[in-house]
Amino acid sequence: MMGKLEGIRACVFDAYGTLFDVNAAAANARDALGPAWQPLAEIWRTKQLQYTWLHSLMGRHVDFWQVTEDALDFALASLKIADDGLRRRLLDLYFELDAYPEVRAVLAKLGAAGLDRAILSNGSPEMLAAAVRSAGLGESLEAVLSVEAVGVFKPSPRVYQLAVDRFKVAPGEICFVSSNGWDAFAAKAFGFRVLWCNRSGQPPERMPEAPDGEIKTLAELPACLGAA
Repeated sequence: MMGKLEGIRACVFDAYGTLFDVNAAAANARDALGPAWQPLAEIWRTKQLQYTWLHSLMGRHVDFWQVTEDALDFALASLKIADDGLRRRLLDLYFELDAYPEVRAVLAKLGAAGLDRAILSNGSPEMLAAAVRSAGLGESLEAVLSVEAVGVFKPSPRVYQLAVDRFKVAPGEICFVSSNGWDAFAAKAFGFRVLWCNRSGQPPERMPEAPDGEIKTLAELPACLGAA
């Protein structure tokens, strides 16, 4: 067990892969996809991230819903699946991704300890609102922050600054939590205190500014912040 992070006033979460299961849309369409559901989920997610980075580097921003559609189209084409009805179903399912089972209890513990809680995500406001509503998390968050406010995707420092501006605290007073290693390392470079929720046991990124700690699920988070 890692030691407690001191001086934290707000806890800010990545959304996709951290609070919400990005594989849930494909998994919930297993009846139609069969064993192809898992490779489709993996390709979809990989291309989704790659497209955010490409759009940011090219200076041609589109919202995350467009990225999600484009990445799904690539995944379907890669697996030679041509089914417009299934495509629409998968997109509808992505709007209502399952939250990980520990999320609601963890947010409740953090709130009871007096910590502000927020999402900071690549997701569009509409996507995030739908996910939060579907998971019943609305009353457990003080803010839901989207990159659309600055028109560039993570890991731009302009995105992480949104949380600083919202809570009017120093970066070092924010605990940022992400399941994405690249996001966790970039957030640490920005100045946040960072916990990497390494759900899949990935090796650390070969980047400077390593996170302050690593947890396997969000259930470990309250103890790290003195909110257990």
